[in-house]
Amino acid sequence: MIGMGILQPVVALLAWTMVMWVWMYATRIPAMRRSADVDPMTKVGGTGRQLDDILPERVQWVAHNYNHLHEAPTVFYAAALVLAITGQGDGMNAALAWIYVALRVAHSLWQATVNRVLVRFALFALSAIVLVMLVVHAAIAVF
Repeated sequence: MIGMGILQPVVALLAWTMVMWVWMYATRIPAMRRSADVDPMTKVGGTGRQLDDILPERVQWVAHNYNHLHEAPTVFYAAALVLAITGQGDGMNAALAWIYVALRVAHSLWQATVNRVLVRFALFALSAIVLVMLVVHAAIAVF
């Protein structure tokens, strides 16, 4: 179908988000069990942010990245759907979408492991530039 190539990177980023979800719980739940301050079986209420003061930073880095995958990528999903619906989701826009996904995966891996802020910001900034390009192309397609 014409314009649907962009849906592949959309699904890839959706799948990557689920990988980060599994990684988050695979590290966070054992860390909570090891902590004297929180028992995940009996804890009532609270927010993930409250765990920043209790759990090791490295565990929370994964959780923070999972949250980040629900912020700017939502704009990516909307722009990609607009481009697909208007038949503009192939060629350069599909390539830009794959670049965006690659940068977001690199951002995730960096944040969840090394987390040097300058590099993390550079990856985020590059992905934001690509995202702006996709949004501009979506605007051109509908206006």
